[in-house]
Amino acid sequence: MAAGLAAAGVGAAGKASATQAAGDAQEPGAMPPTAAQEAMESEIPDGYTAGQAREYFVRNPGSDFMLDVIRRLGLEYIATNPGSSFRGLQESIVNYGGNQAPELLTCVHEEQAAAMAHGYYKVGGKPMGVLCHGTVGLQHASMAVYNAWCDRAPMILLAGNHLEATDRRAGVEWSHSAQDCVRVIRDYIKWDDMPLSLQHYAESMARGLKIAMTPPAGPVAVVLDGHLQEAEAGDRDLVPTAVSLNRPPIGDEGAVGETARMLLEAESPVIVADLMARDQEGVDRLVALAEALQAPVVNQFGRMNFPNTHYLSQGAAAVAQADVVLGLELFDVWGVINTVRDRVHRDSVRKARPDARVISIGSNDLFTRSNYQNFQRFYLSDLSIAGDAQATLPLLTDAVLSAMTPARRASNAAREASWREIHSRARGQALDDARYGWNAVPVSTARLYAELWQVVKDRDWALVSDDGAQSRWARRLWPIERHYQYIGRSGGAGLGYGAPAAVGAALAHRPQGRFAVNVQKDGDMMYTPGAFWTAAYHGIPLLTVTHNNQGYHQEYMHLQRMAARRQRGIESSWRVGNELRNPDIDLAGIARATGVWAEGPILDPADLGPALARAAEVVDGGEPAFVDVRCQPR
Repeated sequence: MAAGLAAAGVGAAGKASATQAAGDAQEPGAMPPTAAQEAMESEIPDGYTAGQAREYFVRNPGSDFMLDVIRRLGLEYIATNPGSSFRGLQESIVNYGGNQAPELLTCVHEEQAAAMAHGYYKVGGKPMGVLCHGTVGLQHASMAVYNAWCDRAPMILLAGNHLEATDRRAGVEWSHSAQDCVRVIRDYIKWDDMPLSLQHYAESMARGLKIAMTPPAGPVAVVLDGHLQEAEAGDRDLVPTAVSLNRPPIGDEGAVGETARMLLEAESPVIVADLMARDQEGVDRLVALAEALQAPVVNQFGRMNFPNTHYLSQGAAAVAQADVVLGLELFDVWGVINTVRDRVHRDSVRKARPDARVISIGSNDLFTRSNYQNFQRFYLSDLSIAGDAQATLPLLTDAVLSAMTPARRASNAAREASWREIHSRARGQALDDARYGWNAVPVSTARLYAELWQVVKDRDWALVSDDGAQSRWARRLWPIERHYQYIGRSGGAGLGYGAPAAVGAALAHRPQGRFAVNVQKDGDMMYTPGAFWTAAYHGIPLLTVTHNNQGYHQEYMHLQRMAARRQRGIESSWRVGNELRNPDIDLAGIARATGVWAEGPILDPADLGPALARAAEVVDGGEPAFVDVRCQPR
């Protein structure tokens, strides 16, 4: 790795030497504590009366009990940007709990903290705690919370607050408190509470975890009153409540049997899956159903639902041939069957056959909100089953196999041959398409993913970013076969998600020693670049490679469409409001400033492979690395 660092010309002395230097230096202006000051931290000073001791010292703070509850519920990490409204709990985590299980993850923005929790859940399947400082902390976190809400990613938001007005210190403590501090995010969380006692807090935390993890999963919030944290817990019999999570709801057995009948009677059944698989078991269950029916699967990649190397993995065009469409955890059933053309007078066009019947299995209808419109347009399915799709699949597969006739088994062989040929042809076409612009400058996005594949192919890799803005090249070129290998979309498409979600996901991959890769959009990165400091500080191995097209290219395409529609031209005006150059942003310099090994910008595609190899050595050593690559727009 040392040779790689020297070759990269990073010019950093290394993390170990920097840490040593920091340890040798005295904090500016800080004097060592006196013996008397040290004694006051651990014992009652001589001469203090019992009344004075009660006035000045807290032996059994409420926040210690709060931490006991958090531990009982199994939260391993709490991401936070520190704030005084939860100083009691922070001190308990550090001193009473030894900063272990949960461990505090230091973040430089609450949006980063919530997005880290989002990415962590999508890999680890467990929620993370997110400590937010009063009114300002929740406002900062709100965008990332909304992404998680749209993406069904649970997290436990812990919001510090001082409800009792007469206890507030003058000034900032008033500005950072509210009568209803969670109101700012209530439209896109599942549940919240403001406990008024420690036992109330314990029960609210247990209830919140249970609600957050019950499909459809989502964020919840519990308010931490400052007085409850800092005052004596007393001698009451407080119980840190345990919790037994709900089993995911299974669809009605009769309706599942009807679904099996409709699928077996269909000549061209197609399965469409979006937020379906929570883990590898969900993937395996969908493979079993698809093979039983010899039905193609259109993976919308909200999650990694189906191996793209399987011959039944097909593109969205398969829906046009279907006489029965089975949707699994679809947010947008209407959008699978129809589309809206982006014209002056927008009109709807049906993509599916006029006679196609639609079956929907999902948990969307079990919980929703009304103000934010992420629930998409209403579609009246021919059969709609309220239940968790992953939990329902074994029942459906058994029903299909039990009712399958010899004639249907015979026809499956012909279906298999046809889908194998179509899958093979699509794979060959993707490889041919990737060769276009191979030596182009800036680097083509196909070349970017092809060179990355050479780095990860012999490692236990996991892509912790979405490839939608890069023409889906990972899904077209890489063999994505395991659930953990692809993280899916952001949910709400809110910028600032990419870097912190990737760091959170990489943290979840760290115990298994997986090689996490983040293809990072440049505009998105500029919202939350501090996430890379957190990765360096906590030693989270992650390879970040930028798709640096020096602009908000999607907005450029919208501007281009508007100008063309109005016949005004866009040769020079597209840059206004969209470009990120003049001056060029030194993305590698930003990463380097956060303590991350960095190289770039890479301008010549011939330099890309060697740069990625050097970065991979750093990641193999347990640290984050960053390579900035100037790329084609898409």
